[in-house]
Amino acid sequence: MKTISIRRPDDWHLHLRDGAVLAGVIGDTSRHFARAIIMPNLVPPVVTTTDAKAYQERILAAVPAGHRFDPLMTLYLTEHTDANDVEEGKKSGLITAVKLYPAGATTNSHGGVHNIDKVMPVLERMAKVGLNLCVHGEVTTPEVDIFDREAVFIEEKLDVIRRRIPELKVTMEHVTSKVGVDYILASDRNLAGSITTHHLIINRNTILVGGIRPHYYCLPIAKRETDRQALRKAATSGDPRFFLGTDSAPHVDGMKECACGCAGIYTSINTMSCLAHVFEDETALDKLEAFTSLHGPAWYGLAPNDEIMVLEKRDEPQTYPAKIETDAGPITVFDPQFPLHWAVRDATA
Repeated sequence: MKTISIRRPDDWHLHLRDGAVLAGVIGDTSRHFARAIIMPNLVPPVVTTTDAKAYQERILAAVPAGHRFDPLMTLYLTEHTDANDVEEGKKSGLITAVKLYPAGATTNSHGGVHNIDKVMPVLERMAKVGLNLCVHGEVTTPEVDIFDREAVFIEEKLDVIRRRIPELKVTMEHVTSKVGVDYILASDRNLAGSITTHHLIINRNTILVGGIRPHYYCLPIAKRETDRQALRKAATSGDPRFFLGTDSAPHVDGMKECACGCAGIYTSINTMSCLAHVFEDETALDKLEAFTSLHGPAWYGLAPNDEIMVLEKRDEPQTYPAKIETDAGPITVFDPQFPLHWAVRDATA
């Protein structure tokens, strides 16, 4: 197969940051993706509908001319979040989801949730109005090994929420473990999971063997090879509960290449080439459209995009820059460590 045509994809988990970084990275997303769920962990975070509206306007102002892109806004859940504001944001059409960050779990999450009980009234209101909860599924207690944080979160936090509010729709974002995949597969309703590009390609050896490689460090951290294989099986299965959320998370190199480097991998620019390679490896190119373009919209109650993207397999590898330059500094692009022969030939924007 030399070409495949799919509906234009969406990204159901994306970090755009703000200011100079936003201006530098937005075109890589808007060139290929029609919509994206925008993460709210700015400094300060996007905690109110007013905040979300202002951030949406900054994003739209940065989209390159000729690109059609719809940022789907989220709110950052805190123990002081106003349920009335959340409901009004949903009813206005501005707010697509609310994001639960356990306090201290990842970049700019220090203002997140310490005590789940304190946010239960907001979660109950969300269930009532049909608003999705997106979760960063990790505990942050020091005694829990970093590679086990997702599994412990499912047992100690997520399962509690879902048993108390079974009608709440929950997206387990960036699922990274076989435990997470199996938990979704065991559920019959109101639970789905996004899977990143990089977790389909790297495991923890990629980060640590032969020296510490900061540009493969992300949270949740890449795990064992058995976990990676479970993710690939889920992503390429055609199961509608799994869909693409790149978790593309730009940091300038100075914030990655230091004594305490930030978590995040930048994949927006080459995600479609990487995914076509993975799906071809798994003899599942016929499932690529469902994973990138159909399952996510169905989960969020939206229609798939009308535009068509054509991917072409070329004899010579597609080349991408090692870094992209922004006014805030260079950002290193994800290197899958294999040649990328699939390229986007046409994408209606």
